[in-house]
Amino acid sequence: MNVNPSRQSPAEWEESAQLLPPTERDLPAGRHLFHKERLMARIQQDQHNEQNNQATEGRRTAAAGGVRKERFAMPRRAVLGTALAFTLVGAVALGATVVNSGGAHGGSGKGLATGPALTTQVGAATTKGVPQLLDQISLAAADSTNPTVKPGQYVYIESKQADTHERTVDDKTTLVSNELHTRQTWMSADGVKGWLIDPSVNESPEGETLTLPDEQGNTPVAHLGGPSYDYLTKLTTDPDQLLKKIYKETKGQGNNPDQQAFTTIGDLLGESYPPAALYSALFKTAAKIPGVVVVQDSEDAAGRHGVAVARMDEISGQRMEWIFDKKTHVYLGERTVQVRENGGDAGLIKPGTVTYTSAIMNRSIVDGMKQTPSKAS
Repeated sequence: MNVNPSRQSPAEWEESAQLLPPTERDLPAGRHLFHKERLMARIQQDQHNEQNNQATEGRRTAAAGGVRKERFAMPRRAVLGTALAFTLVGAVALGATVVNSGGAHGGSGKGLATGPALTTQVGAATTKGVPQLLDQISLAAADSTNPTVKPGQYVYIESKQADTHERTVDDKTTLVSNELHTRQTWMSADGVKGWLIDPSVNESPEGETLTLPDEQGNTPVAHLGGPSYDYLTKLTTDPDQLLKKIYKETKGQGNNPDQQAFTTIGDLLGESYPPAALYSALFKTAAKIPGVVVVQDSEDAAGRHGVAVARMDEISGQRMEWIFDKKTHVYLGERTVQVRENGGDAGLIKPGTVTYTSAIMNRSIVDGMKQTPSKAS
């Protein structure tokens, strides 16, 4: 069943070229990102557990309490927060897609790592009209009909994604891009069972399981960095309280609290399935984050143009843009554009480089793992 038919019109969008097996290399860039995300999730889990341990210790004289385990998150993009994590992971992809202003993507069609990144015009940003636009988007989101995910069902999300990163071979660093590709995820309502098919991450074209427990035997519970549908249904829809919770639970992550709050909301928009009330509240919450701007023209990974709600990371000089249809205010996708000079560790990511891009093509509820809406009865 398609959750939001008005959001998905595959017949109206050009399909990308068929992907061929990735070229051989020591470790695909996407695989670096995969390991980084898993490690960052583990670090976040440990941080949550430590905080809960401290809280439990303080309550122990009043009542017996257990340490709450945290769900092992698999975010599509994570900020590496410690030197230890960086050492273990090694060279990691910095961002994502690269599309030019015409909607084309880089690549020779011979694998995901395809060569130099393409660029785009850096659109002008303004704070004028930010509250009004987010209010319109919030109203449109409130009007959406999102069926409840029942036990045994899965949230299916299909997107197109690409990324650009610095790659070092024999002490020589170059800027390369991963070809635009399709990503498919399935996740149960409780977040315990899941599957991922992403050629930039998976070693097998069949994909790999996200089902918990993980290889260490942990079955942590959901949190903001790794939310399940059930978790999202329990979140407050009060914008002030929601923003307070985001700041509290993401403390110490990212380059600064405001940018991390913006990133956290962006991740919820992209690869989760918020109930309508929460979906609407997310935009009212974003309006309260300092530094949010409007970019009148942006483009998602499928080449669709729209208006963007954006914020620039003051440290990296990259601007994250959430892209919406200008008429319906439906969420289309996201991209991150380098705005300032000397991006990346080697300073190779120049202004106008699109380091990440995505487009949501389908967000539906299905009855089985690896079932697609077209095959649903």
